[in-house]
Amino acid sequence: MKKQLTEAQFQVAIKGLEIGKQTIDIAHGVLVEGRPQAEFVSSLGLTKGAVSQAVNRVWVAAGNQLPEGYARVTAVLPEHQAFIVKKWEADAKRKQEIKT
Repeated sequence: MKKQLTEAQFQVAIKGLEIGKQTIDIAHGVLVEGRPQAEFVSSLGLTKGAVSQAVNRVWVAAGNQLPEGYARVTAVLPEHQAFIVKKWEADAKRKQEIKT
């Protein structure tokens, strides 16, 4: 699966991250514009690992964002209730995938 974000998703992901302009530029180029990481390796003289890390920081931050109207919860429940909650989670994920 190719890592991709919309401009709006990218802006939400970088909000509050303490990263430099170069990291933002690299991540934007790869995640939003679809440019290959190798392009940044050669043009900026960075290692593959450094470019990958820049992209991954923003990608992980984007993955931690919750859709509007959703909340993340942690609970200790009896098994039968936990089963129900897990089904709710799967249903919510399916509905979000349909929207995107």
